[in-house]
Amino acid sequence: MSIPKYSARWPLYAKQWDRMARTRMSSEIAVAKKILKYKARYQAIEKRTGVPWHFIAPIHYRESDLDFTTQLAQGDPLGRVSTHVPRGQGPYYGPDAWERAALIALEDTGATKVKDWRLEKMIYHWEQYNGWGYYNHSVPSPYVWGGTTIQKPGKYVADGKWSPTAVDQQLGCAAILKSLMELDPTIKPARETPAGYVAPQPPPERPGLMARIAGYFSRG
Repeated sequence: MSIPKYSARWPLYAKQWDRMARTRMSSEIAVAKKILKYKARYQAIEKRTGVPWHFIAPIHYRESDLDFTTQLAQGDPLGRVSTHVPRGQGPYYGPDAWERAALIALEDTGATKVKDWRLEKMIYHWEQYNGWGYYNHSVPSPYVWGGTTIQKPGKYVADGKWSPTAVDQQLGCAAILKSLMELDPTIKPARETPAGYVAPQPPPERPGLMARIAGYFSRG
């Protein structure tokens, strides 16, 4: 399976985010409001890992509809060994079981090693968290873009089982983040470039002295 580099992906993510429109606004706002009720719990994980809480919360929604009795990695019950990918994790017991499972999930996916959490980097690592299967099918990942105008048909209906016509009905992480940003003005992820930024074109180079001399003598 091909795994793209961040440097090759972020320009596309930036364009997709800038032109994205949410298609299920009431549901997206409702999920964001529910997430904000648990903000302190997500922030506690951020303090221990450096991973932004508003990166973690949409994953929690995607994996288990914000159920704190399940593993962040794949949504399987905390008290059992996971049977969905990633398999073999757990069981986790005790009052901090969800937190311990979340720490392991974030470490295993490399999120705890990420520096400089920009918006485009969050999108990249959401897609990586879910896997690069959609990328290899040339379909925008619904894990990221579900519930937006970026979403296209195509879905893994089970681990490793692809349907080109199925449509993911869950909301995507990008739609949830956008709704969170509207409700919580403290969420201000930096951008690789400002929205709508177009790099200026360098001025035309003036020919050097020798080139000007050569041009003079070449004239008829």
